[in-house]
Amino acid sequence: MATAASSGGHQYVSVKLESPRLAALDLAPHLFGSHPVAGSWDPSKALPMERAADAIWELSCVLPSRHETMDFKLVLKQKADSSQCIVEEGPNRPLGCGSNEVEMTDAVFKLNEKDALECKVWVETEMLSPFDLAASWKAHQENLQPSRVRGTYDVVMDVTESRPKNDFASGLELDLEKYVVPTTPSMGSGVYAANLTENPRSLLNTGMSSNNDTTLGILHNLVKGDASPDHYANTKKDVDGRHAPQQEGHRVVFVDRGVGSPRFARPKNETISTSNIKQDCEAKVGMPAAEGAVAAAAVADQMYGPKEDRKLAIVLVGLPARGKTFTAAKLTRYLRWLGHETKHFNVGKYRRLKHGTNQTADFFRGDNKEGVEARNEVAALAMEDMLSWMEEGGQVGICDATNSTRNRRNMLMKMAEGKCKIIFVETICNDQDVLERNIRLKVQQSPDYAEQTDFEAGVRDFKERLAYYEKVYEPVEEGSYIKMIDMVSGNGGQLQINNISGYLPGRIVFFLVNCHLTPRPILLTRHGESLDNVGGRIGGDSSLSEAGQIYSRKLASFVEKRLKSERTASIWTSTLQRTILTAHPIIGFPKIQWRALDEINAGVCDGMTYDEVKKNKPEDYESRRKDKLRYRYPRGESYLDVIQRLEPVIIELERQRSPVVVIAHQAVLRSLYAYFADKPLEEVPKIEIPLHTIIEIKMGVTGVEEKRYKLMDAVNPTAGI
Repeated sequence: MATAASSGGHQYVSVKLESPRLAALDLAPHLFGSHPVAGSWDPSKALPMERAADAIWELSCVLPSRHETMDFKLVLKQKADSSQCIVEEGPNRPLGCGSNEVEMTDAVFKLNEKDALECKVWVETEMLSPFDLAASWKAHQENLQPSRVRGTYDVVMDVTESRPKNDFASGLELDLEKYVVPTTPSMGSGVYAANLTENPRSLLNTGMSSNNDTTLGILHNLVKGDASPDHYANTKKDVDGRHAPQQEGHRVVFVDRGVGSPRFARPKNETISTSNIKQDCEAKVGMPAAEGAVAAAAVADQMYGPKEDRKLAIVLVGLPARGKTFTAAKLTRYLRWLGHETKHFNVGKYRRLKHGTNQTADFFRGDNKEGVEARNEVAALAMEDMLSWMEEGGQVGICDATNSTRNRRNMLMKMAEGKCKIIFVETICNDQDVLERNIRLKVQQSPDYAEQTDFEAGVRDFKERLAYYEKVYEPVEEGSYIKMIDMVSGNGGQLQINNISGYLPGRIVFFLVNCHLTPRPILLTRHGESLDNVGGRIGGDSSLSEAGQIYSRKLASFVEKRLKSERTASIWTSTLQRTILTAHPIIGFPKIQWRALDEINAGVCDGMTYDEVKKNKPEDYESRRKDKLRYRYPRGESYLDVIQRLEPVIIELERQRSPVVVIAHQAVLRSLYAYFADKPLEEVPKIEIPLHTIIEIKMGVTGVEEKRYKLMDAVNPTAGI
């Protein structure tokens, strides 16, 4: 087993102090110690901690990756008289350069001879990438270097000195809501997440297809613990839900479009036959052929990997209200965006369709034989549908349910034998505040309580259901698994992995370790109109037109108003000057340049108009018209290439806990927007990303919301790349 941890970079240190009595005593906590944590052992020069909540104060800083061990202590000062100091009792607190961890201790302050104040203290250390440094820039401005317009690095950080107000006159009205434009709902916000999952075709197509004597008999015996679930491993369903003979020889190459090192293990009983390898760029079930190591890895995996390893079942495990459906939905969206055929099967949706939505908590009792049998039945139906879909060409299926007993999980593993590889993803949450919020949100949104008029009665019923699950819950200890422990709160947590290998499982682990529920907005906008936009030319690196310069000032005013209370927000641009010039008027926030955000490389067509391409390169023009997603400019890129290089940007956006403004280009923003909106890859080149419009995406526990602000019309609107 391994525990995921970061390494390299700088060390982020956060010190939090909690005391309900502190405010009433009119005391303010401070920190002092050896340089550079606080700078001095003189209590009069101690650094004040900022109030983060009613009873919590915090101070954070960033240290070099190689620093000597340092000590610090906490001190309380009267707000009216800062010369009076109360230093905490006990020895100094050491601060080394260890790996990511959170340490909780007590701090005791002797107020007088009879009264002592006890406080809880958390010291969190985390190794940061340069991107995280940008988010905490105010604590370490001296560590950052000015950026260059055309730097040679993948990421360049630029920190400008903040000023009290924006000096550019933009004519932007104070009420930002006046600039909101109507949008068609596309992100499922406000919709119960389970309702957006795969429809139960085994129930919809054939009625109650599993109510046959054989299936019910096996499920009945399984509840007693003396059944063999091999029946599910040896049968599959055809398209209309009926059992059909298993077919062999249907093989498809799935190209993982990312740089990785898959582990190849040639089975002893399988011979290599290149005749079984078929790459078809037009097939919907496979991705177009990639180049270099990525394509080689896909072919090698097809030739050497066991058959079941080419199909992957992600089986969620966890008590109710632990964020399973949220995790499954995010993972589904991520894998689809990367080009993997992925579907999300929610067992609760099957249960509601088969048994109705008016089940009380008694239905979920562990000693309710009929209830257990009914729940195992719908779990088997969902698994059967998923396996049938995989036989038709699906690659990754996500089974979303509690799966809280070994008996249930053993049934699923038996069904998957020889057909796919199973990885359990267990979500564990011990934060009572998070659980209470999730429970109330679930009662508010779940169809199970749609007819419940008394909200609090619904909450009590759900908590009773939860208690029944807790009595029989058995943590995952078998097979390949990923445990997400207290990660949903966004305050750290731990991720444990066991028996995980291979490229795609590795990408899934990397994605999950960076996910959290912290609400924050992400603002997407194209650069201001450029001179090449005016001339209708592809690509290039031109400066802004007069209209583009006006937009840059309006954008600066918008960011100042929209993010005025967000001290850790950051501005991301490409390395092309039209995005850098658009961001230039924005002050008070760090600016990060990404080469990954550069516009799609038009190769030999760069700088040409579409009319010139049609005249001088008619074959390329026609190829692009037929398949804009897969068409690759000669010596340039395709949309699929752009998506591949944007994966680190998506991971970093998922990891960020602060607002981010992304100023980029049309093809790049189409690709990023497609991820958040869960758009099919075929639709990416058609997504509308107009000039001089801001797309605000809000990420949080309720899903993804979208709002658009149109600050001004484009003088010379073009179709773009």
